[in-house]
Amino acid sequence: MSGSLFVISAPSGAGKTSLVHALLATNPQIDLSVSYTTRAPRKGEVDGVAYHFVSRETFIEMSGRGEFLESAEVYGNFYGTSQNWIAQENAKDRDILLEIDWQGAQQVRQQFAECVSIFILPPSIAALEQRLTGRGTDHSDVIKQRMAAASNDVAHVAEFDYVIINDNLNEALKEFNAIVLAARLRGTKQLARHQNLINQLQNPE
Repeated sequence: MSGSLFVISAPSGAGKTSLVHALLATNPQIDLSVSYTTRAPRKGEVDGVAYHFVSRETFIEMSGRGEFLESAEVYGNFYGTSQNWIAQENAKDRDILLEIDWQGAQQVRQQFAECVSIFILPPSIAALEQRLTGRGTDHSDVIKQRMAAASNDVAHVAEFDYVIINDNLNEALKEFNAIVLAARLRGTKQLARHQNLINQLQNPE
């Protein structure tokens, strides 16, 4: 297994989704994990692209077989990450990115100690509130709830390997790519990737 597993978390409004999309558009070596969920597809969502949409019964059966690296129930719906798919892609030297909350990140770290965890922060509390308000999709009461939830999310920032302050998207993307590149160049990964070369250099004819 020579690919890396990246876990990225952030409070709502920190710009995590925009940063992830920018990374995927500029780094062909990394893929976004598509989660399984029991919630109904929203308009425009395609099965296998946005999520793998499954019934509640199917999800529970998969969970019982230990197929999920992490799973959670959110607002009455189940969400989970396929452990087998990640292992298969990592074995192909593909890097995988998980976009999950801090609770999911804790589960992943327990089972996958080599994962690289990244937390995204907004540049200020004012910027966070402005971004949430600027979406124009949530009522003021919902925004207050999200601001309160953000405080709880940030309380777990010290659990992550890296922290990016998303003030400027381009600068944050540079930092994100630097983390991805550094992980690919770790000794254990390079030894697995280039074992033939190392053997040749150690045992020249």
